Amino acid sequence: QVQLVESGGGLVQAGGSLTLSCVVSGFTSDYSTIGWFRQAPGKEREGVSCIRRRDGDLYYHDSVKDRFTASRDNAKNTIYLQMNNLKPEDTAVYYCAVEVRGSSCYMGYSSGMDFWGKGTLVTVSS
Repeated sequence: QVQLVESGGGLVQAGGSLTLSCVVSGFTSDYSTIGWFRQAPGKEREGVSCIRRRDGDLYYHDSVKDRFTASRDNAKNTIYLQMNNLKPEDTAVYYCAVEVRGSSCYMGYSSGMDFWGKGTLVTVSS
């Protein structure tokens, strides 16, 4: 059974930092990409970053470039999202998601992702 479990969310002041984690388990076949998405209240889910499984290539959507850093620990089956200089507009539920095949993560298409975690809430106060 595929599981993605996020953790690390919380309340932080603007300008602060948080690190999210996502533990991945249950995959019996390969997948192409794992990524972070987020959904703010009243808004659509949007892409944050992507990690290509084959070579660890990283991609960031414009809204978080230069502030967020994604990484992975293959031995722990875990990916991370280091978030710095947080802004109130970063407030959202953050999800990790897996795409078996395709480029939906890089396009920010949440509908193209195949497996999802339940999310972790990040709240940034002004």
